[in-house]
Amino acid sequence: MADKVRGTQGYADEADELFVRYESYTFERTHAALQAFIPPPPGRVLDVGAGTGRDAAWFADAGYAVVAIEPSSVMRERAMALHPSPVIEWIDDSLPELTSLADRARAFDLIQLSAVWMHLDADERAIAMPKLAALLKPGGRLIMLVRHGPVPPGRCMFEVPEEETLALAQAAGLACLLSERRDAAGEANRKAGVSWMNYAFEKA
Repeated sequence: MADKVRGTQGYADEADELFVRYESYTFERTHAALQAFIPPPPGRVLDVGAGTGRDAAWFADAGYAVVAIEPSSVMRERAMALHPSPVIEWIDDSLPELTSLADRARAFDLIQLSAVWMHLDADERAIAMPKLAALLKPGGRLIMLVRHGPVPPGRCMFEVPEEETLALAQAAGLACLLSERRDAAGEANRKAGVSWMNYAFEKA
């Protein structure tokens, strides 16, 4: 099945494997470095690139109202079935434009991008950062988990310089609270040279 959004290439074809793998890691383990920067509930959360819905479900169970953005119809439909919740609103949309959210400026207390940012090229990232900032309430947080290392076969990813991410955030009015690199959790990925950057930003 062809993916309509470049960054989702390969995900539909590997959905079975991805659901098993992603759902085997808890939210707490995946986002250990970022949990301290998540505002307390209640609040409104935007999960961009929600994938299997694991994180959206965690936020919903914790007392947040969640908007989950997922452009892959295969992933989105399976996620909705796996994690049904009346407080998760699923939307077919994607960065850098997020056109369906144009009327929700200053709507969210938290925006999460987990393994999403590296699917955008430099031009798209420059468009996306101010779009994300505009969706945050004053004092709202943006947390990001960004993959670095060799690109898996069939995927579309780009290297993301730390200095670029920090500069884009600053230009969009977001103060950096955390910028930290960590090794991949899985042994195979570590041996392959995969690492992750954890970012947390706050809107002035």
